[in-house]
Amino acid sequence: MAILDIKPAESCRYDLVSLGEIMLRLDPGPGRIHTTRSFKVWEGGGEYNVARGLRKCFGLRTAVVTAFADNAVGRLVEDFILQGGVDTTFIKWVTFDGIGRTVRNGLNFTERGYGLRSALGVSDRGNTAVSQLKKGDIDWGKIFGEYGVRWLHTGGIFAALSETTPAVIEEAMAVAQKHGTIVSYDLNYRPSLWQSIGGKEKAQEVNRRLAQYVDVMLGNEEDFTACLGFEVEGLDENLSSLDVTNFKKMINVAVGEFPNFKATGTTLRTVKSANINDWGAICWARGDFYEAALRENLEIFDRVGGGDSFASGLIYGFMKTGDPQTAVEYGAAHGALAMTTPGDTSMASVKEVEKIVGGGSARVVR
Repeated sequence: MAILDIKPAESCRYDLVSLGEIMLRLDPGPGRIHTTRSFKVWEGGGEYNVARGLRKCFGLRTAVVTAFADNAVGRLVEDFILQGGVDTTFIKWVTFDGIGRTVRNGLNFTERGYGLRSALGVSDRGNTAVSQLKKGDIDWGKIFGEYGVRWLHTGGIFAALSETTPAVIEEAMAVAQKHGTIVSYDLNYRPSLWQSIGGKEKAQEVNRRLAQYVDVMLGNEEDFTACLGFEVEGLDENLSSLDVTNFKKMINVAVGEFPNFKATGTTLRTVKSANINDWGAICWARGDFYEAALRENLEIFDRVGGGDSFASGLIYGFMKTGDPQTAVEYGAAHGALAMTTPGDTSMASVKEVEKIVGGGSARVVR
């Protein structure tokens, strides 16, 4: 019996569609946000990064459902998306009022961190166009029924943006499920997003409602406890590493409560410094656990987006082989490579991922 019943590629226009916010990332390079005089800019967003990785690294057909204020900043982000090869057909453009009183585009100021100084993110995303999406704004029947989509990916960052975004997610998931599309959801708990709208209690209310539609649930130990309310004996939220034994216990509880979960996955990270981490990953699929090779003392250039690149590698592995062990190895390798370059999105190639999966080294390639 297959772990996931993924529709054949020839029956669908898209391999994956993502739903979520895409922001303009302003990167001060090796410096600090509060002292820099120049920024490099990139695009990024938890849900979008998965679609972008699947398109640019793995060559799959992907699209994004999002919204922008129709001004030069929104068009700049669109240009980044186009460069990444992701289909922009389903972007909703909203008239800009000239100031941003009613609608604007999100900005994300992000420091990479170095040594003892951790990475730092400062988001400026109030009144963004995508946060104002409401149920009924997107023709999901056309996307999933007429065009055809093999996989839908969304997550907890988008769910936390406003009172209306969870209903948009629920509507998308229900229609996707009706048309046989696999649904994945990354819990991606961000305390700063929930703190002013009810904190963990609100996060659990929203995420538990959405979890009933999910086939592949992604998230680490903190995500599951904060977003779904699963308590694990002995959990210390201040630990820099994830306890695999506790994670396995938690997943067994989670799938008992949500039997619709067919697979789960997370990265395993021990933070030694901002630039040195032990890095691995684990996947549960229909009763069994599968662990990727642990990479000790992995050197990191920019950690932001590593988890999203794990997710895209995992999804690609499932689509290509259907094998959970192969999928988690692809995910761990892609996430590791993505953290060797700047920006939220992966600059890796599928050949590089397969080389790492096969045990290849960092010797010069000529």
